[in-house]
Amino acid sequence: MRRSEGLAPSIQRDPIVDLGASPAIVFEASLAISLLCIILVFVFFPTTGSVSTFAPQAQEFVKFEDIENTRQLNRPPPPPRPPIPIEAPSDQVLDDVDITSTELNVAEDTAPPPPKSEETEEDYFVAVEDMPEPVGGLGAIQRAVVYPEIARRAGVQGRVFVLAYVNEKGEVTKVEVQRGIGAGCDEAAVAAVLKATFIPGKQRGKPVKVRVSIPIRFQLN
Repeated sequence: MRRSEGLAPSIQRDPIVDLGASPAIVFEASLAISLLCIILVFVFFPTTGSVSTFAPQAQEFVKFEDIENTRQLNRPPPPPRPPIPIEAPSDQVLDDVDITSTELNVAEDTAPPPPKSEETEEDYFVAVEDMPEPVGGLGAIQRAVVYPEIARRAGVQGRVFVLAYVNEKGEVTKVEVQRGIGAGCDEAAVAAVLKATFIPGKQRGKPVKVRVSIPIRFQLN
């Protein structure tokens, strides 16, 4: 029988080919069968494959030995000494030199001994019962300090420690710089201490010579 023109052909479904099951059901069924097979394998073959065993290893001990210090028996020879310069002979003839007599004449009047030298550091005490104190305190010495212009321009600041030698009359006979800062500040500190007058130090009630350390401060305003 011929189909009429303009109509779509109709397809007849074969009931034998159509299984009647959706793909989702088929996937779930296959997954369940696979899991069941894996479980059966673990149940019936529990000890399949090789089993690794751990064997403990013996502990190694390291023994340390003391090594003696070696000595160098054959030392290298010392370096040669530098040659001593020898003056070359000169053609110039030296003038005759008059050698005076060195014989001692007892009858001749001898010159008097030289005067006693200046006082040594041993004549001054370092610590006494009553240490010397500057008249007017340290402030009087500080006010007498003239700040050097070079130090002022360079911005030099700090403290200068001087050692003053004070005799029994309270006069400063000598000044030494113990620690300075330079830039003319050391000389300015020495000049200020030399102008100062001290109350002399006393030991057992008697004035004695004492060495005293004095700090001089240099600070810009």
